Amino acid sequence: MTKTVSYSESIQLPQRRALVVGMGVTGLATAGRLAAAGWEPVLIERSADRRRGGYFICLFEAGRYAAERLGILPFLHDRNPQGRTFLTDRKLRSQRALGLKDLPGSPWMLLRSDVEDAAFEALPDDVEIRYSTVPVSVDADGDGVDVTLRNLANGTERTERFDLVVGADGVRSSVRRLAFGPDEDFLQSFGYMIYAFQYEGQPRGMRTGQSLTLVEPDRALWGFGFADHDPTMMLSYRTDDPAGERAKMPAERLREVFSDSPLGETLSDVLEAAEHAPSPLWDTVEQVHMPSWHRGRVVLVGDAAWCVTLFAGMGVSAGLIGADVLGSALERHPEDVDQALSHWEETMRPTIENYQQIGVTQQALFVPRSRRQIALRHMIAWLSRRRYGHLVLDRLLHSEADSRTTDVVLPPAPSSNNGEHMLVA
Repeated sequence: MTKTVSYSESIQLPQRRALVVGMGVTGLATAGRLAAAGWEPVLIERSADRRRGGYFICLFEAGRYAAERLGILPFLHDRNPQGRTFLTDRKLRSQRALGLKDLPGSPWMLLRSDVEDAAFEALPDDVEIRYSTVPVSVDADGDGVDVTLRNLANGTERTERFDLVVGADGVRSSVRRLAFGPDEDFLQSFGYMIYAFQYEGQPRGMRTGQSLTLVEPDRALWGFGFADHDPTMMLSYRTDDPAGERAKMPAERLREVFSDSPLGETLSDVLEAAEHAPSPLWDTVEQVHMPSWHRGRVVLVGDAAWCVTLFAGMGVSAGLIGADVLGSALERHPEDVDQALSHWEETMRPTIENYQQIGVTQQALFVPRSRRQIALRHMIAWLSRRRYGHLVLDRLLHSEADSRTTDVVLPPAPSSNNGEHMLVA
């Protein structure tokens, strides 16, 4: 079964045609959801083939609700139901501690590629996919969008018209730059660098199925363990010059950051593996803040629109929810795309703002700023092992209103007479 077409094939334009830019989790989920809503999506991807690999992600309860409605959930499973986490140091002095598994929303521990693979499997067979293709101009009017597409394989360009363009192409979205403005107008830096990758085997000091955190002021190592897969690693540190750091060679820079004292066995193994890791993530930690996520018939979804950051742990969940809500809004306003997009954004805004705030408050969880914060972490680890202490922490961590556990509710359409709400995420 193939889902690709030749770039040069003659294409007959259907009535309701949507261009989806980006073949990550959000793009795949959006294309599938648009197809279910009666649209004919064309999915384009800069890479020459599907991306493989992927770093660690959490899929929270709200995200799983959306994944189920999108037909993705049956292809997924929690790779570490137990989720034990240990707080350690360079001398391998470890203690059981709270981890991501203890956060609200009962997160499943997965690889990003797990969700991408699942979204691809759920995609209808007749969805058109073009690889090595990028937009180079986006010209929207009241009725549609003219998009010039470039084939990176041979350099040819062609202009096509779409009824809707969806930018799902990540934090440095080309659609956002073309239709809304330069990156610097919307990106808000946290001042951290991230290097994440899949580790082959197990580093010393880390057992199969167990996760660990090694935290020091302004830098940290997180090892995410799985029961049925090799672990993934995330190294992070604070910097005053994120743009300058991003241009450096990551393996060399990481050694400079962490080598001011003896590395110890675990950190030494991880840094060595980082030097030849396939398909790593090396990037700054930034959120995207925009006054509007749509302009005419161009709409941004996922990290392109809001990037909540890895520190929030809600990026994949938010992308799935956004795709599901967008399809629902278009179904409820089939004759008015502008109204559908406004309805979609009105619904999504409160949830995304909450997720972005979680990303801000959880910075200290991933990379403590001071020894005081590290001492507090050790105290919490000690308290979590006490019978009643764990109950207190559970009460503090979990809230009935936490949006990681609750559905996004699509308000009733203006023509609705019964006032019923429709659960969409």
